[in-house]
Amino acid sequence: MKRLIIIPTYNERENITKMVERVMADELMFDLLFVDDGSPDGTAELVKEAAERYPGRLHLIERRGKLGLGTAYIAGFKYALEHHYDRVFEMDCDFSHNPDDLVRLDAMLESKDVAVGSRYVKGVNVVNWPMGRLLMSYFASKYVRVVTSMPVCDATAGFVAYRREVLETIDLDNIEMNGYGFQIEMKYTAWRLGYSVGEESIIFIDRVEGTSKMSSSIFGEAFFGVLKLPFRKIKPKQR
Repeated sequence: MKRLIIIPTYNERENITKMVERVMADELMFDLLFVDDGSPDGTAELVKEAAERYPGRLHLIERRGKLGLGTAYIAGFKYALEHHYDRVFEMDCDFSHNPDDLVRLDAMLESKDVAVGSRYVKGVNVVNWPMGRLLMSYFASKYVRVVTSMPVCDATAGFVAYRREVLETIDLDNIEMNGYGFQIEMKYTAWRLGYSVGEESIIFIDRVEGTSKMSSSIFGEAFFGVLKLPFRKIKPKQR
């Protein structure tokens, strides 16, 4: 069983080495792929240094400029498929997603096609967020559920695991949203294609080091993009 974690990065120098060491110590022997958007703080250089300590398990895609969260994950998904990974995970580099929870997401993939690390499936499990951002996130997921009827409590979650066949079936080149709306669109597309989506309750802790990449434009793309989802024709990728 080959497992790959994809982590997009931009200016994550404070977190990168600690994240590598935590993931590499996991008993499930995850491989790790960073997709770096030209971080000026030297994030990519630290990844290259760490790769010398973990040959064959630590990988890097370097891109020029900030090209967006969605395209970073698409690049990572294509890398995973090309290199024959069975299970693919996505998470943030800032430790808001606890690497210890990866084992539980992996276990959920025994019975589900997509496993979501959910902040809202059992109440509200978010620590250190300003009330305004918490309310925006919580009601965004409620909004998605009302508009799309998708039975997922945390549609915007970025801590997600996929079976390989899900990513093979989704036409990744037709995913339109690029910010946090990308997370909604991927879950919705998988669900519309008939794949099962499960939620594992996690505790989300806001980043301690580095800066958030959330912006009003990212939120706006997701808000209006969701309105279009129920009207889209979603077909499996032609092979």
